[in-house]
Order: sequence, then C-alpha cells, then structure tokens
Amino acid sequence: MSLKNKLGLGVASAALGLSLIGGGTYAYFSDSEVTNNTFAAGTLDLVANPTTIIDVDNIKPGDTMLREFFLENNGTLDIKSVVLNTSYDVTDAKEDNDGEDFGKHIRVNFLFNIDKLDAPVWSTTLYDLQNMDPKVVKNKFDDIFGDEWDHRGLAAGSSDRMWVQFEFVDNGEDQNMFQGDSLNLEWTFNATQKNGSER
Repeated sequence: MSLKNKLGLGVASAALGLSLIGGGTYAYFSDSEVTNNTFAAGTLDLVANPTTIIDVDNIKPGDTMLREFFLENNGTLDIKSVVLNTSYDVTDAKEDNDGEDFGKHIRVNFLFNIDKLDAPVWSTTLYDLQNMDPKVVKNKFDDIFGDEWDHRGLAAGSSDRMWVQFEFVDNGEDQNMFQGDSLNLEWTFNATQKNGSER
C-alpha cells in the first residue's frame, strides 16, 4: 500500500473516530421541563357610596344637615389608610361680599358614634379643611377609626359606614352677605395600600 493510500486511510479512520465520539454525547438520557409563571397585580378600588353626599338648597344660618355614606373597598387589595382632600368654589350672588368666604361659615362635624350623633369626633370648617395638610386630615381619620382602623384598614370587599353633619353656622351676627350664594364642594378620598409582604 502506498504512502498516499496509508495517509488517506488514516485520515478517514480519524474522522470516523471523531464522529463516533461526537455521536456518543447524544447517547446519554436527557429530559426537559418548561414552567409557566405569572405575576398579576392586585387592585385598589375605593368607592364612596353615594357619590353625591349632600345636595341641598335654601339653607339658612343655623341649619344642620346629617348625611350617611359608605367607603367601600371594591378592589382585591386591603387599604391601609384613606386621606381626604377638600376643594370648593363659591359663587357669590352679590358683587360686594365684604371679602367673606362662605366656606368659613359651613362647619363639618365628623361623627362616629351612631348612638351619640350630637357629639362630633372632629369639627372643622370647609375653609380650614381645604387648607389643611393632608397628613393632618389622615391623622384625624385614623383617630376616628381608632385601633380597629390602624390594624385592619379597609379590607378588600368590605365597607365602613360614615356619618357627617354639615352646619351653616349661625354666628349671631349679620350674615346677609351670603344670601343667594352657592358653594360647590368636592371631596376626594385617596386610598393607599398596606405594606408589601413576603409571598
């Protein structure tokens, strides 16, 4: 056999050996498994029911208006706290209103004990409520609900009953400048979630 043939046979043998070695790696058992994973965020859905808490006309100094409403958690996550933001605008019936703000004469009495509705837990005017730091309002709400609110918050699927009384304060003085005035009140309840936890 010539040298050329011997070299060719050697190369062919080496190639066959490499292919057997390479092919041998596929002879071991193997298996695979695919996992499908999901992350679904929960929802915060705070609802005030009814959405119009008060709608009255022809009020006069000394009038009080008691209203009931519910804060409902229609979401899937528990609510830790609720902060109330207040804004209003006044339409003056007269051009000269002596610089008086109608909101300073509308008092809000937040009531919690249904058996003692004459004893408000917290009273303030709409004017003060509008200009109050939201953190102060939150602290007041926490005081109203006490320990139960602090520990439970507003659980998903639950509701809390609220009582509020509006009062056109009779200050014993001439309040004729408010005749015909109207006040548009907007209350925004802002909910925050409870702290994250190990899941």
